[in-house]
Amino acid sequence: MLELERLACERGGRRLFGGLSLVLHAGDLLRVHGANGSGKTSLLRLLCGLQTPSEGTVRWRGRLLPQAREQIGQEQIYLAHRAALADELSPLENLRWAQALSGQTVTNETLRQALDATGVRALADQPVRALSEGQRQRCALARLALPPPRALWLLDEPFNALDAEANGWLRERIAAQRRAGGVVVLSDHQGLPHDGAPAIEVRL
Repeated sequence: MLELERLACERGGRRLFGGLSLVLHAGDLLRVHGANGSGKTSLLRLLCGLQTPSEGTVRWRGRLLPQAREQIGQEQIYLAHRAALADELSPLENLRWAQALSGQTVTNETLRQALDATGVRALADQPVRALSEGQRQRCALARLALPPPRALWLLDEPFNALDAEANGWLRERIAAQRRAGGVVVLSDHQGLPHDGAPAIEVRL
């Protein structure tokens, strides 16, 4: 589903990584490890077409990016390292806005159910600026519970600021995504143990 061939990335004239080649099939999990500044975020942005590699290619379902950028945009969820939420909007409004950007419309009750799944339904109508870091992360992760299912999840350090309950929920959602034939790419710098299911590991 996702193929990288001799991928390289430079930032500010410095080479972050190079020669990265791998193929991800339905149900695969790619865990990207590395210290802060090693290029984890840049790699995820390359995979979703938001950034251009200095060398190499990315293919989604056999099509080269950026030609397939519109297609991959419709089939992916990309969650950045810091929750991309507008402070002046509520979690409910942020979710609705994110769905609209991807061409999807859902009911308010469906949005509230997604927030309920991550334990923040009671905060649905409060401004995001009033929320803690962990609550903001839960609000962002609620996108993973919204229809329709997306074939590709790109999650940049998604376990940051989560308590044990939310951590367990996210692990189960990732497992369910894999069982359904989706692909998950996630980054972390903490060396988090996975749940025992086979994963592809890359260290930058």
